Amino acid sequence: MNAHAHVTPRIDMIGLVVADMATSLAFYRRLGVGLPAVGDTQPHVEVTLAGGLRLAWDTVETVRSFDPGWTPATGSRVALAFDCGSPAGVDAVWAELTEAGFAGHLKPWDAFWGQRYAVVHDPDGNAVDLFAASNASGA
Repeated sequence: MNAHAHVTPRIDMIGLVVADMATSLAFYRRLGVGLPAVGDTQPHVEVTLAGGLRLAWDTVETVRSFDPGWTPATGSRVALAFDCGSPAGVDAVWAELTEAGFAGHLKPWDAFWGQRYAVVHDPDGNAVDLFAASNASGA
């Protein structure tokens, strides 16, 4: 007989490890994430999103303080996706981010699954998807 009670975990937080906190937070502020300026100098920052999910940033130094062997992943295996409201919104956010010097990965295109889609990389190389339904108003 198993003496362990069944527990159903629920996702509570998505954490990102960053090389430069201020640069990373500036990128996510451009995507509408409400982050206080005081966070730019902190080793850990988090914000609660709609629905209660938390998004957090930790500096490399913070992570290595409890996991000395931590090394950054090669390539991006997880993407954060931001709804830009309309196809024109995808194009506008893409332009704003790339003109600000952030790395564009896939320019906006009309995806076969019915969305306007683009991919940029945050300052640490994480994929950030920009999307909107192709029939969204404002196109």
